[in-house]
Amino acid sequence: MPCRVPPHPSCDAALYCREETPLTVFIAAVNFVYETLVHTALVHTARNVVTESRRTRQAAVAEHITQIEAAIDDFADHALLVKGRSPATVKGYRSDLRTLVPFATTFAEFTLPTLRAWLADAHRSGLSRSTMARRTSSARAFSTWAYERGHLDSDVAARLATPQVNRHLPDVVTPARAGQLVEADINADAASPEAARDRAMLELLYATGMRVAELTALDIADIDTSKHLARVTGKGNKQRVVPFGDSATAALETWLARRGELLSPDPGSTADAHALFLGSRGGRIDQRQVRRVVERAAQRTGDSDLSPHALRHSAATHMLEGGADLRVVQELLGHSSLQTTQIYTHVSAQRLKSVYDQAHPRA
Repeated sequence: MPCRVPPHPSCDAALYCREETPLTVFIAAVNFVYETLVHTALVHTARNVVTESRRTRQAAVAEHITQIEAAIDDFADHALLVKGRSPATVKGYRSDLRTLVPFATTFAEFTLPTLRAWLADAHRSGLSRSTMARRTSSARAFSTWAYERGHLDSDVAARLATPQVNRHLPDVVTPARAGQLVEADINADAASPEAARDRAMLELLYATGMRVAELTALDIADIDTSKHLARVTGKGNKQRVVPFGDSATAALETWLARRGELLSPDPGSTADAHALFLGSRGGRIDQRQVRRVVERAAQRTGDSDLSPHALRHSAATHMLEGGADLRVVQELLGHSSLQTTQIYTHVSAQRLKSVYDQAHPRA
């Protein structure tokens, strides 16, 4: 009778198939199953060893790549939660510092020559001086944080030179043109609540010189029309109190009387319900809508290239020309450095020279 046990490379036919009995058939079957299991186990073990080795190598590489990246995340959280930096500033930190990772994957590689090579590569890529300056600032802030946390032996980026940024004189309109702009009829229905809202926003932007982001963040409780004051939250969540005049007060009171007509019956959040200015959908107005309002008003007055920031520049310049102290203007605009405010003195001097050239007989 032929052997019924499946053939196997290790099967000894002379031993198990020469004389077939129930016992020899059983022994051959047991041997076949045993050796098959051993063979399979060896294959699985080998595969596991290879897989584990591969994972070990990947983990070793990932450890080098993520050391700086993990630190960047920690630094960003610290900047947002402890230092009180704005979400936009923290987003800029992350964006700038992540471009550093290909140059420095560990703190051991975070050196001054590496940082200079990083900036040199950015320069060769054609990045502007302002972008280079922002990256330098991000690296310095990160380096200081890493040194204070013990990740670095020294604040290596403290000696990193900041590229000189060419400052352009801001666009400024005359006081008469600014008055025309804030009073421009830009809505088809001048009696609509949107018309009242737009007039109030334009008046407040010019009266206070606040940023568009600061305007959209205002709540009703931030405005005191009886005292002509607004509580503004600026960059770094720093608050300041700024005054506004009678024209802005009248526009705000008119808008507040009509605000309920735009308020959504089911606002998206409690913050929207308390927002000073509302958008087309009844929630807090966004910056794009405000910019469109300014652009429409500028088109009506023939200043098609005028931006919301130009109203801020104009407010600062007009106050300086009216005799306001530079530090008062600094406080009003929320500048952390007086040097930033000083650019408006150049604008005023330039305008003074223009008036002199036109008026003086010996000019």
